[in-house]
Amino acid sequence: MGFRASVITLFPGLFPGPLGASVIGRGLENGAWSLETLFLRDYAPDKHRTVDDTPSGGGAGMVLRPDILAAALDDVAPATDPRPKLLMSPRGVPLTQARVRDLAGGPGAVIVCGRFEGVDQRVIEARGLEEISIGDYVLAGGEVAAMVLLEAVVRLLPGVLGAAESHAEESFEGGLLEYPHYTRPQVFEGREIPGVLTSGDHGRVEKWRREQAEALTRARRPDLWAAYKQKS
Repeated sequence: MGFRASVITLFPGLFPGPLGASVIGRGLENGAWSLETLFLRDYAPDKHRTVDDTPSGGGAGMVLRPDILAAALDDVAPATDPRPKLLMSPRGVPLTQARVRDLAGGPGAVIVCGRFEGVDQRVIEARGLEEISIGDYVLAGGEVAAMVLLEAVVRLLPGVLGAAESHAEESFEGGLLEYPHYTRPQVFEGREIPGVLTSGDHGRVEKWRREQAEALTRARRPDLWAAYKQKS
């Protein structure tokens, strides 16, 4: 059985969305991974299918109720389900390529898409939800964030992207941003392909690419550069 993704959301119609296109979509069609969505309102007991309530202590907005989310989680992922339970949240641990690789090597994931002001803390603790953020900004909900996470993971699954060696030279895989790429024509608006790339000298090409990756990382991501230098 391939990678199994279960997404709990208030907007199941948003899926698969971009996940149904290109190589990710072909992987879905070919069974390299599977996707199911659960409509959170289906677990609400009242006739209005209410899933939220006002925040305790006052304040603006609404909060997702713990009992309803717990019912959805227990339905899709009983205690014997080995998949990690993830909550897409701006206060979560930043998603990294290392975490993506870990998830790609596992059985799948159960992903909760937050909405409103947040999720009751008690269900986060009771169901062991791992909060994950895709960046230091706030979205209207967790659906787009869930798609980002899933695309990052699924493209690493066997048979989805192809050419396993291409993963090794991507940004973040070696702790550096990726080097610049070029292709034909040889000259574009007066700009030529760097001569080293057409020299046929693979050693020089590799050295140039490494130098470019280091320079880009040093200039654009000093945090990554500091971590890279510490390891090297």
